[in-house]
Amino acid sequence: MTCKEAEKMIPLFLEDDLDTDDLREFMEHIDQCEECKEELSIQFLVSEGLLRLEAGNVFDLKSELKFWMEASENALRRRESLQWILYALEGLVVLEITILMTMLFLMF
Repeated sequence: MTCKEAEKMIPLFLEDDLDTDDLREFMEHIDQCEECKEELSIQFLVSEGLLRLEAGNVFDLKSELKFWMEASENALRRRESLQWILYALEGLVVLEITILMTMLFLMF
């Protein structure tokens, strides 16, 4: 993923609107690219900071961004685990269909 692609994904990331593959690529890029990590911090601080100021809330946005990133990493791991479970279930369905087809073929 290029920095330009990652920067375009920042608003989608902040809205929690990335699919599993995009989230994985985005998180990997952000972990490795200090410039994009800084851009993410800036956009997060601006968007969340404005909302908090309008609401009159007290906040620690650096800690919240760190929490947001950790939560996204956990969500990504859950999504990937669920995806592997789905693959396993699909494999079992294919196996079951194969067994049923074999049984039907042997009966006739």
